[in-house]
Amino acid sequence: MTNPHDIIIKPIITENSMDDMASKKYTFAVNKKANKIQVKQAVEAVFGVKVEKVNTMNMIGKVKRMGAKEGKRADWKKAIVTLRPDSKEIEFFEGM
Repeated sequence: MTNPHDIIIKPIITENSMDDMASKKYTFAVNKKANKIQVKQAVEAVFGVKVEKVNTMNMIGKVKRMGAKEGKRADWKKAIVTLRPDSKEIEFFEGM
């Protein structure tokens, strides 16, 4: 997992995550095996910003039914990245 694009899977765009952007907090789905240091380095490398802290949480997949059959969505990891006050905004999220 040395490639930063292997660590950051996708941004999470929800109403809560959009509200957090005002305080420079951005939410991403990240590789389940990545730790906070790897997430910080990946965000800094990909977006060219300065990261203050990273909060991670393991999200458990929901159990879903299709008729009589029961299945489960995959487990995944979420990271909330807080940028430093002197850092620029992430351009990907601007205008949303």
